[in-house]
Amino acid sequence: MTELVVATAHWRALDREGEDKCRLSPTANGWLLVGHARFRDEGGFAALDYVVRCDEAWHTLSADIAGIHDDREVRLHIQRDNGAWLLNEAEQPGLDGVADIDLSFTPATNLMPLRRLLEGRETSLQSSAAWLHYPEPALQRLDQTYARTGQPDVMSYMAEQTGYATQLTFDRAGFVTLYPELWEGEVTHAG
Repeated sequence: MTELVVATAHWRALDREGEDKCRLSPTANGWLLVGHARFRDEGGFAALDYVVRCDEAWHTLSADIAGIHDDREVRLHIQRDNGAWLLNEAEQPGLDGVADIDLSFTPATNLMPLRRLLEGRETSLQSSAAWLHYPEPALQRLDQTYARTGQPDVMSYMAEQTGYATQLTFDRAGFVTLYPELWEGEVTHAG
């Protein structure tokens, strides 16, 4: 059986040596993001593969990250279980009401809140994410606001805990195509 791929994003890092490629596929009960991030940071070279599973409403169900970082094995399993977030089976505190995962090493996980906002009629969306501030092996709460700008392919973005704000350019699939000073990319669509 061949997996149906709706869209594939390929990004180039702007703040370091790196690239990321991610594909979006529907599943019987939601959505699947499968990606491959390769980058060099202060910790060395990283080759990380990730899978994010979402329900039909674009809320994260689970995520897996596996690979190497400077010759160290990386193996993380993240799961949302009845409102609790688990990282390698250890419950992570302070994440009540959180709907999304945010993997700091890829722009792929901006897709879920962007899709929810694009599919609704609201002008803005406040969302909380379980933020894996990689390489830290813990999840932190990251309250985010996405807001329409009046331009059809640009959203304002703000992360409360970090004070970070920017404007994200995105494509019709919901993948970010420009994350200023961090990522730029292209998206190809099936059919």
